[in-house]
Amino acid sequence: MIEIKTAQEVKEMRPAGKFVGQILKYLRQHVTVGTNLLEIDDYVHQQIDHRQGASSPYVNYAPSFGTGPFAHYICTSVNDAVLHGVPYDYNLKDGDLISLDLAVTVDGWVGDSAISFVVGKDKDPSDLKLIKATEDALAAGIAQCHAGNHLGDVEHAVGEVARERGYSVNMEFGGHGIGHIMHGDPFVANDGRAGRGFRLRPGLVICIEPWLMKTTDEIYQDERDGWTIRSADGSRGAHTEHEVAITDSDPIIMTARD
Repeated sequence: MIEIKTAQEVKEMRPAGKFVGQILKYLRQHVTVGTNLLEIDDYVHQQIDHRQGASSPYVNYAPSFGTGPFAHYICTSVNDAVLHGVPYDYNLKDGDLISLDLAVTVDGWVGDSAISFVVGKDKDPSDLKLIKATEDALAAGIAQCHAGNHLGDVEHAVGEVARERGYSVNMEFGGHGIGHIMHGDPFVANDGRAGRGFRLRPGLVICIEPWLMKTTDEIYQDERDGWTIRSADGSRGAHTEHEVAITDSDPIIMTARD
């Protein structure tokens, strides 16, 4: 069921999005060579514990696409891992590409966003190109988030950027509706047909999350943790996400990191 929020409810959702954006902004500035993935998870845990009314929708989350309940506060996907990366005892190396996906509930509303970046000084231009493609695809999708447009317009805009940059699109995972629960209707694919699908209206809040891999659109689930999604050919992946509210005028980026 697709949930349409009132203007007041959209306003009530904004603290969760802002909180998620602030945490990701801090991590983008401070995660570097030598940072341990478990340190990142612990930092997020502390921030949630210290924020009144905040909790993690990740901890004990057990959807059909995972194996058992998730036991951490953030997804940390490194290099060939692109989604649902489980934090483990690993110190980041110069040139690693890391994607951080974070959702937090504040006063009953969920905020959800993701970023990708390369740590250290050894930045492979092809990694930066991949990350930029996900960011530009996200921006193109957000640009279509106006009342009266269709969900297919958003999806097509995302997929068009990916194709133009030479990347193929996996359709198994994508964006989603969000509100009191983290993953709700509608599903927001990373490619689609313009002019088709649900007509956007004020009060719809969705997450748009382009994720791409360098040389494949095929994935597999790492059996070691039952969660981490990796590229089938070992090529690197990137993932960018914002939570966006449709309004009577311009869309609101709920998880803005400015």
